[in-house]
Amino acid sequence: MKQSHQNLVDALIAQGVTTSPVSRADIASANQSNGKSASVPSWILHDQSRRAGRGLFHVPEVCGSGHETPAVVSPVTQPAPAPRPVAPVASPVETAPPPAAAPASTLALTGGESATLVPNRMKTYVPFGHFNDMERIVMSGLFYPCFITGLSGNGKTTMVEQICAKHNREFYRVNITCQTDEDDLLGGFRLINGETVWCDGPVVAAMKNGGVLLLDEIDLASHAIMCLQPVLEGKGVFLKKIGQWVQPAPGFQVFATANTKGKGDESGKFAATNVLNEAFLDRFPVCAEQEYPSAATERKIVNGTMKSLGLGEAEDREFGKHLCKWSSEIRTLYFADGVDEIVTTRRVVNIVTAYSMFKDRRKAIQMGVTRFDTSTQESFMSLYEKIDAAATPAEPVGDATRYDLDSTFEQKDTVKSAIRAAGGNPRERFDPIKKKWWVTPEERETGAFDQWNPAPVHETVTEGSEECPW
Repeated sequence: MKQSHQNLVDALIAQGVTTSPVSRADIASANQSNGKSASVPSWILHDQSRRAGRGLFHVPEVCGSGHETPAVVSPVTQPAPAPRPVAPVASPVETAPPPAAAPASTLALTGGESATLVPNRMKTYVPFGHFNDMERIVMSGLFYPCFITGLSGNGKTTMVEQICAKHNREFYRVNITCQTDEDDLLGGFRLINGETVWCDGPVVAAMKNGGVLLLDEIDLASHAIMCLQPVLEGKGVFLKKIGQWVQPAPGFQVFATANTKGKGDESGKFAATNVLNEAFLDRFPVCAEQEYPSAATERKIVNGTMKSLGLGEAEDREFGKHLCKWSSEIRTLYFADGVDEIVTTRRVVNIVTAYSMFKDRRKAIQMGVTRFDTSTQESFMSLYEKIDAAATPAEPVGDATRYDLDSTFEQKDTVKSAIRAAGGNPRERFDPIKKKWWVTPEERETGAFDQWNPAPVHETVTEGSEECPW
């Protein structure tokens, strides 16, 4: 036996443990007394022959015996199962009662760094959308897999996470990719301390512990996701590599999130999403379509975020008000096909965070929209400056005439090139509300815009005034 192993055995004996099996709590306490983390060491945790039931481990060394790989042993209070004429199959995994106030420890999946997979509660979280519906499903105790779809950044994943945080439930989040396979989900053999041992995957761990499993971005999955068919039926799953049948413990629940409905994406915005198998999708009895929060709800989210960042001045609250109005108008334009991009709630929160660091409204907005193409950046900045005069940069004062171009939004790149060729600056040239481009008299005189029938709409207005478009 290694010295580190012997140290743990000595610590167990010192605290009065002289019989085996030994509880998880006693092992964690002994490990901590040796100056290590309050967890079960991997040489015990990942050795399947030492498993003696839920939260119990074979440590015969405390009795003065050596450890040999035992057959599957039933609890002492129960008679051993009668032998079968066929090859033995491990008994069904013991089920646990519904999670109580104190969550079960899942140290194997946290590397011993945390004693629980229950997420932390977000002080700034504001429930909206299908939160109440999903919460009711979790609290019902019924197995009822749910498919949650919706555009990016509207709180699908956070919603499930915060339901688990609120009700002290273990949360197993698995981010799906096209390479996710059965080994990643159900488990497989791993090399630990020079030995090959079986390790449960997150799906099996969630089933055993009665946790909430979230299959995030499930529409990126390949056909390998079909290994979850029996799991989604609530009937358990057979781990063929070790010949073990795993039944779900009470409280086990499955959620899946996606930006599509599993039918693929024709817009091109969600690259690599796949058409999922219809039989797989049919295992989800309900689909919830999550939308962006209302303007009032998003205002609460922004106010909460500002408060958490120490932003409480009147000018901060004014910025939050303008920011929510701006994002709401962009979404209205997006769903009316007025613009090609959208500002998500997640991006609004990120803009607030940038503002807390730089205390510059225009800079915070600019940093938030830089990921978009140039024309979208310009139109979004222009729209915000129409809402918030404090973010509008100072302009020289003079007389100006505006000429509207009779062009479509799809011609934006051609118009922009013409503006530059005429010596102009395309910044703030497109009106996203009226869907119009405009040019100055000097640019008009070049003749580069004749094909779009430039028509004057403002005569000799003061540049920088409300009537002037730039």
